[in-house]
Amino acid sequence: MTPSSRAFRVGTRTSRLARVQTDDALGRLAALWPGSTWEAAPFSSPGDRDRATDLRESPPDFFTRDLDEAVLSGAVDAAIHSAKDVPDPVRDGLDWVWLPWGEDPRDALVLPPGRTARDLPERPVLGISSARREAWARRRFPGADLRPVRGNIEERLAQLDAGRFDALVMAAAALNRLGLGARVSEFLSLDDAPVPPGQGRLALTFRTGDERFLRLRGLFVKAVRFVGAGVGSAELCTLAGARELGDAEVCLYDALLDPRLLDLLPPGAEAIDVGKRSGAHGPSQDAIGRLLVDRARRGLRVVRLKGGDPGVFGRLAEEIDALDARRLPYVLVPGVSALTAATTGAGLPLTRRGVSRGFAVLTPRASGGARAPVDAAARAALPVVLFMATEKIAEIAGELTADGLAPDTPAALVLDGGGDEARIVRAPLSGLAAALSGEAAGAAPGLLVVGEIARAPASAPAGALGGRRVLLTCSEALMDEAARAVEDYGGIAVRRPMIRIVPDVQALDNLRRATEGAFDAIVLTSPSAVRCFGELLRRGGLDARRLPAIAVSGAGTARALEALLLKADVSPGADGASADLPRLAMERLRPGARVLRLRSDRAGPGLAERLRALGAVVTDAALCRNETIRHETAPRFDAVFFASASAAEAFESAWGLAPLEGRVVVTIGRPTAEALRSRGRAPEVVSDVESADGAIAALARFVFSRGA
Repeated sequence: MTPSSRAFRVGTRTSRLARVQTDDALGRLAALWPGSTWEAAPFSSPGDRDRATDLRESPPDFFTRDLDEAVLSGAVDAAIHSAKDVPDPVRDGLDWVWLPWGEDPRDALVLPPGRTARDLPERPVLGISSARREAWARRRFPGADLRPVRGNIEERLAQLDAGRFDALVMAAAALNRLGLGARVSEFLSLDDAPVPPGQGRLALTFRTGDERFLRLRGLFVKAVRFVGAGVGSAELCTLAGARELGDAEVCLYDALLDPRLLDLLPPGAEAIDVGKRSGAHGPSQDAIGRLLVDRARRGLRVVRLKGGDPGVFGRLAEEIDALDARRLPYVLVPGVSALTAATTGAGLPLTRRGVSRGFAVLTPRASGGARAPVDAAARAALPVVLFMATEKIAEIAGELTADGLAPDTPAALVLDGGGDEARIVRAPLSGLAAALSGEAAGAAPGLLVVGEIARAPASAPAGALGGRRVLLTCSEALMDEAARAVEDYGGIAVRRPMIRIVPDVQALDNLRRATEGAFDAIVLTSPSAVRCFGELLRRGGLDARRLPAIAVSGAGTARALEALLLKADVSPGADGASADLPRLAMERLRPGARVLRLRSDRAGPGLAERLRALGAVVTDAALCRNETIRHETAPRFDAVFFASASAAEAFESAWGLAPLEGRVVVTIGRPTAEALRSRGRAPEVVSDVESADGAIAALARFVFSRGA
């Protein structure tokens, strides 16, 4: 892109609130995109000029119309709105994304200074601006006189203070952004006063197909997960599918699923029934696609739960097309289809040596529910799928063409399907053997597909990582979190743990002493250490309720402790680093406090020394051991993530540093970075956020900024 393509004019409304929130967002975008410049361009909209219309009766684009037209005409590159003001759907020609920086979504009751709800008269005059706020006010104050209120935030407060109203119901986010949070008399609970989606969030709108903003959006969205639910029983959903459900914020689910699967969703997740049932029409396929796109653009973690296996009669292609059209990333999680559940599961294997070496699968249903033929001609038109065909491609192609298939019939060979080295070789049937000769197939299992279906193009890479392969060398304690983050940003997670962290049973003595009052605090600084901590507590039959205060560093470590149903007493917070931990711990403890520092056998004494320097009496002890995991060959990768110096050492021991040439290296924290620098290979990305999520997010920003 040319340098000028990084200079942006962004439309905003003229109110002080709009300018404040837009200026804040533009500052964040400029920091995210080095070398870019962002200029706010003020516009009015009908809602700014028309102060008479009751907002409960205003059109959907009351506050966006003029800005929409400015974006579409090219007068500005994009516009920023309060997300709740953006109409659904947006105008043709526009695309959008919610920005990740949010404010308190709750509504608030605002009274004149010095007054509380107890001071309200029996029939208070309340200013409201929406039907939902009106409904809340009628429940809370049955005798109230409810009147519409218009104007910007300052004008509404001026009307309140002048005595025109006794109280107002307003968005807390607006008050906070203007530095007026002290005016809140009472926050309304989300259970009692639900708010519209997007309250407290900002939306960025831009022209459909604008490559710059499509790439930028890749930093703010998460990959949609298509999960095969299996058939009949929840037990036939895979472990991977169950894990995705457990992380979902939104789940669009089909009919004919075991309802127990929805019990796996976290509390508060939105479950949307989009199933089609015989004799009853559910949402159209287009409507389902719009729901997927809409929820993904909000930055939510979306799971599309489909019966059986999504790729077998599951209309997967139409839903993928909806995401591809908007360049939104997705992940496919196969499931157990009715084909295998109803045959293998019933004791009726479809192949048997000497009896059957294949089968035909098709549906008698055509588009719209009509019956389709299943005669010989229909069967002959089906794609041909051949297992274990890699070594015989030339012979198979010759036999098929001799039998009447055209030499230019599309064909595709899927190598290592289901693995992280999966790849597809496409060519006309007559040229597939030659195409394969240039591919390092080796002993990879291959599945040959012959027919028009093999012509379907691969999806264009989406997300900030754009299909890049990220090698994850971390231990299993961090692996799932790191892989999920890679997939969220549209990358391919290549799992190759270089180290295994195992509990050191000799640490049991110190843990037992900790439950007997020998220490005032325990310090843990990695998810792996917490996992070993929990395992040793279990092995020793120790009572976790008798443990002293626990101090941790990093969001990942805090989450790992919560998984043990324990909560950290001291933590630097979500973005904290271990360097802050000694100070925070000693602010809570008295001088001379007895601290048990539990660590890996490869971790250095630096943290213990800093605690001692602050007055603690420290027992510095190993809790777990690092064991190297050997892999025969280095996989293909574009970037590599090291979470520890020991993983970097294991990588070098296995493959040397040559495979890092031309690749992006990302690490957590300074010690790991220094370990690599000392070996002559400084990392390109060093994450100060001590979590796998934070490190992969830093990698995504780096890739985006270099490629934008």
